[in-house]
Amino acid sequence: MRGLWITPAVPRPLSLPPPSPAGATRRCRGRWPLPLLVALLLAQMAFAMVTTAVRQTPTIDEPVYVGAAVEYTHEHRLRHNPEHPPLGKLVIGAGVALADPRVDPFFTGEQGAVGRHLLYETGNDPWWLMLWARLPVIALTLLFGLVVFAFARELSGTAGALAALALYCFSPDVIAHGSLATLDVPAAGFVLTSSWLLWRARRGPRLCVPLAGVALGAALATKMHTLPAVPVLMALAAMSVWHASAGGRRRDAGRVLVRAVAGAGVLAVAAVAVVWVTYLMVDPRLRWNPEQHVPTVRGLRGLLVEALPFPEAYRDGMRIQFGLENRPWQGFLFGRLYSGSLWYYLPAALLVKTPLGTLALWAAGAVVVVAVRRLRPAAPYVLAAPAVLLAAAMQGARDLGTRYAVFLPLFLAVAAGCVLVVRRRWVPVMVGALVAFVAAGSLRAYPYYLPYSNEVFGGPGRTREFLHDSNVDWGQDLGRLAERLRERYPGERVWLVYKGSGVPSFYGIRARDPRGVPVGDVRGVLAVSDSAAAKATGRLAELIGSSRPVDDVGHSITIYRR
Repeated sequence: MRGLWITPAVPRPLSLPPPSPAGATRRCRGRWPLPLLVALLLAQMAFAMVTTAVRQTPTIDEPVYVGAAVEYTHEHRLRHNPEHPPLGKLVIGAGVALADPRVDPFFTGEQGAVGRHLLYETGNDPWWLMLWARLPVIALTLLFGLVVFAFARELSGTAGALAALALYCFSPDVIAHGSLATLDVPAAGFVLTSSWLLWRARRGPRLCVPLAGVALGAALATKMHTLPAVPVLMALAAMSVWHASAGGRRRDAGRVLVRAVAGAGVLAVAAVAVVWVTYLMVDPRLRWNPEQHVPTVRGLRGLLVEALPFPEAYRDGMRIQFGLENRPWQGFLFGRLYSGSLWYYLPAALLVKTPLGTLALWAAGAVVVVAVRRLRPAAPYVLAAPAVLLAAAMQGARDLGTRYAVFLPLFLAVAAGCVLVVRRRWVPVMVGALVAFVAAGSLRAYPYYLPYSNEVFGGPGRTREFLHDSNVDWGQDLGRLAERLRERYPGERVWLVYKGSGVPSFYGIRARDPRGVPVGDVRGVLAVSDSAAAKATGRLAELIGSSRPVDDVGHSITIYRR
């Protein structure tokens, strides 16, 4: 392996006399605001995420991940939730372990029931347990902010890096999903880290390419939806090694090509190794006896699954994912309820859910990265992976939220910072104004980041008119509903249609489901999750149509008076 990669010679810097103490003092004074600004941006993001996490009840997916994480760490066996690899849940489990929960090893049930049993039926405090489950994801989200800053600084300098970090730290989607015990932000952050390391590998591939493989493996071991990025990152690895190995001079073209191919192979081997290590961390014996139905996948998909060099549990998880893709899902876009999926759903949803200033800077940044000559070599590292991942996500059958494209705020923040490379007097003013506009809109949305929509679509209070599910209402406001009912509707009869994984009775909500009784018998307070209202048909639609909306809880649950 020695001599596989050759780092191009770098001219030795001129020897300069050491600066005087006064010069050193001036230099320190000139530099100290940068780490302070970075710390302030990350601190406000941390405050937004932690305070949001404290108030939100479990979303639909979180009990599944928390229950599986506890199984992994206590039983050391893969049983539930094979459709997602273990790494992200092991990260969540690290926080859960610090909470020292009571665990019932004899409980049996499907994966959602396991999580609800842990949270609500074993004597644990679900508020405390969910906070600890979310803290490791919050910490990872903050660390990925440093990756955004470092990547952008290498391309566009300090000012561009600060602009990129600000867009990242004020992104409502990143704050919303980075404060939950879910897998979307960790997977996206690992892909970004791999791309950044491959960019650095153009100068020193010997260390950066294997590390990029480790980051890619972490993404694959967190969420299978990152698989489409593998060929892209392998190609980038080959490009980086090619560039580092004398730039492919004609006389050495054959040798350089071999090194480039070897670099792509090293990346792939490192990624595969991380996936295997992750499964071995859960169960060194790799026992796998699926407790849920694993569909048979035929054709090209079946061949691709069989060809994956991963444990059988991973391949069965892929089969389950393909089975989910074959289900008849419903979507909701701009007030229209439909069956199946729309190829343009994600771009349309991103137009609603992304701050206007961010959209403008994303577009300008993508153009600048491609158009400016000195930035052009970085364009594939910044734009290729998110483009492929977005194209793959747009082909999916589940139109359930922009979380399936949460990698865009990470990659395109880096691109947006590159706008400041353009040497025009008005550019810094424009970028500063747009970043300030984004920050103001994000702060106004606090603490309701999950139902955020930009000013064109009326803000968080009107998002439910255009989108549903994890874009608006993911079951996060059951606790707030309990508080509202105690404060404003004490002693009244309550009817509830709740779409989520929380247990209403635990929070003191005594309510009945109105869909099981005649419409005329439903009198009093009717609380309906906005995702359920978006899909309302039959009796529920009749109930909502004959009721008067009187209150709003977290912009995700509407209270009606009957």
